[in-house]
Amino acid sequence: MPFDDQLRPDTSALYTDLYQLTMLQAYWREDMDEPAVFDLFVRRLKDRNYLVACGLEQALEFLETLSFSEEALDYLATQDPFEPAFLDWLADFEFTGDVYAVPEGTPVFPDEPLVEVVAPVGEAQLAETFLLNQITFQTTIASKASRIVEAAQAGEADRIVADFGMRRTHGTDAAVKGARAAYVAGIDATSNVAAGQAYDLPITGTMAHSYVEAHDSEVEALRAFSALYPETILLVDTYDTLDGVRKVIDLMDETDDEVQVRGIRLDSGDLAELAHTSRRLLDEAGLTDVMIFASGGLDEYTIADLLDRGAPIDGFGVGTKMGTAADQPALDTAYKLAGYAGTPRMKLAPNKSNLPGRKQVARQYEDGTAVQDVIATEDEQTNGTPLLEQVMADGTRTEAGTARPLSAIREHAAARLGELPSRLRSPAAPKKEDYDVVLSDALEKRLADTRSALAETMAAEAT
Repeated sequence: MPFDDQLRPDTSALYTDLYQLTMLQAYWREDMDEPAVFDLFVRRLKDRNYLVACGLEQALEFLETLSFSEEALDYLATQDPFEPAFLDWLADFEFTGDVYAVPEGTPVFPDEPLVEVVAPVGEAQLAETFLLNQITFQTTIASKASRIVEAAQAGEADRIVADFGMRRTHGTDAAVKGARAAYVAGIDATSNVAAGQAYDLPITGTMAHSYVEAHDSEVEALRAFSALYPETILLVDTYDTLDGVRKVIDLMDETDDEVQVRGIRLDSGDLAELAHTSRRLLDEAGLTDVMIFASGGLDEYTIADLLDRGAPIDGFGVGTKMGTAADQPALDTAYKLAGYAGTPRMKLAPNKSNLPGRKQVARQYEDGTAVQDVIATEDEQTNGTPLLEQVMADGTRTEAGTARPLSAIREHAAARLGELPSRLRSPAAPKKEDYDVVLSDALEKRLADTRSALAETMAAEAT
C-alpha cells in the first residue's frame, strides 16, 4: 500500500479491529439490525481539569464515506472467518444512522457523551475503532495544548505558542492531526508543513544548530541566514548563548538597518536567567523590538515557572511534551452500547459501567461562567444550554455537521474555554472536585431501572 496519511475510500473500512468485523458478520447472520445507541465518552480525567473535544470532522468524514471497496473485500476473502455471502452483503454496506455530538472545541467532562451514534447495531458497532482512534487522539492533544496556551497567556499577555512536535510524535498522521488539534486549542502556528497544507494552518520555523555548525563561524551563519530571510528569528545558543546574542546585536549594528531580525531563540540552559540577560543586552543596544523566543523541553508547567520568574519571553516553541501529551498520552475513552431495539442497555462491570439510553448534556451558567453540567435523558427539559447537536441524519450530514473552517472551530473553543472557571484553566495540578457533573432525576431513574432489570435477568438465568 502506498504511503498515504489521508483517509482513502479503498481502505477506510479496514481501519478497524478484527472483532468489529466478526461481530458485524454475527449480527448479519442473526438478522440483528435494530437501532442501537452507542456513546463515546471519557470515564475519568486523571491529570486534567477538563478536556477539549476534538476530531469530530474526521469521524464524520469516515462515516459518510464508509464502504467496502473491491480491494478491501478481496483482502477479507483471504481471511478464514468470513463467509462469501457476508462479503457480498458488505459490497453494498454504508452508514445510514444518526450521530449526535458536542461541537469540536467544546470543553467536556467525565461520562458526558462526546459522540452518540444511533444506527443499526452492526453499523454503529463498526464505527467504534475509528471514532475512538481519531477522537481520543485529537482530544488528548487539544486538551494538552489548551493548558499550554493558558500558561503562556498568563497576565493576559499575547505570547506566541508554536507547535514544534512533529519529529517526536507517533507517526506522520499523528503529527498532522496533532497540529490540527493544537490549533483548535489556541496555538498560533506549526512547524509541520504537511499540516499547514492539509488544514491551512500558519507555518513557522527558525533554524537548527546544524546550520550554524556547518559554517566556519557563528557570525557568518547568522549573517547569511538573516540576509536571506529578513525578519527571521536567529538561534543563539549553539556555542555560548550570550555571546550569540552579542553577535546578533553586532550584526544588526554593522548592517545599518539592512537586516531586520525579528527575534532570537533560546533553546537550552537556564531559560529565565538567559532571557533576562538577553533582554537587557538587546534593550541597551536599542533593540527593544527584537523578541525573545524560547524552546527546549517546554510544557505548561515549565512555561508557568518561567513566567513566574518574570522571564521576558515573547513566544514559545513546544514540541515533544505537547505532540505526545507526554504526561498523559492517552485518555480513558470508551464506546459503549447504551440501547438496543428500544431498550436501555449498560455494562455493570465495576469502574467500567456506562449510562443507559440516549442522552443530552446541559451546561448551566452563573453570570456567564459555567458552574455545572447535567447529564439528562434525550428529551428531558433541563435548565442550561444543550451541548449535543445532531450532526448526521440517515447517514447524511446535517447543517450542524457541515465541515467548518478550522478558524471557526478555534473561535468556538476560545469562547467556550473562556466560560470555564479560572481555577479549571490554571496549569496547576488538577483538583478532581473542581467542577460538578450530575445526573438528572430521570436519568438516575433510568439507570436504577436498567440495573434492576439486568439483575432480574441474571437471577432468572441462574436458576
